[in-house]
Amino acid sequence: MNSLIAYIKSWIDGILSLLTGLKVTIINFVRPKVTECYPENRKTLHISERFKGRLTMPHNEDNEHKCTACGICQMNCPNGSIVISSNMVEVEGKKKKILDAYMYNLGQCTFCNLCVISCPSEAIEFSPEFENAVFTFSTLTSKLNRTGSRLQEKKKMATKV
Repeated sequence: MNSLIAYIKSWIDGILSLLTGLKVTIINFVRPKVTECYPENRKTLHISERFKGRLTMPHNEDNEHKCTACGICQMNCPNGSIVISSNMVEVEGKKKKILDAYMYNLGQCTFCNLCVISCPSEAIEFSPEFENAVFTFSTLTSKLNRTGSRLQEKKKMATKV
């Protein structure tokens, strides 16, 4: 009699286990579909805010950027997709590092976001651009700082008296 009860109990446990596993499948079967018809709906395509497409360096209307050429993003990049070259210039008796070229290789990037997180001046960010297919590898390397751009001057905070 005990073996019959154990046998029936094992069948019930198996069926409950099967229903638990099928619960996710059944829920997704009745849920509305969210398939995007790309490229037909390119204009109305919804891209998540968390999507990381291409690294960019925003410039303001005066062609100024926030990059101080500290090199922290280059050091934190796990596969070397960022290469920063800078020059030392003397300004008012002090030596200062000036950004010469900020090179980014999209083909090597793993989109880990470590460069953006570690940037102390928030000079770089990922754009939602996702159409990155190219025919040659050399077009994946780009210079992020614009020609003739310079460091954005920090506005002096007025002290309240």
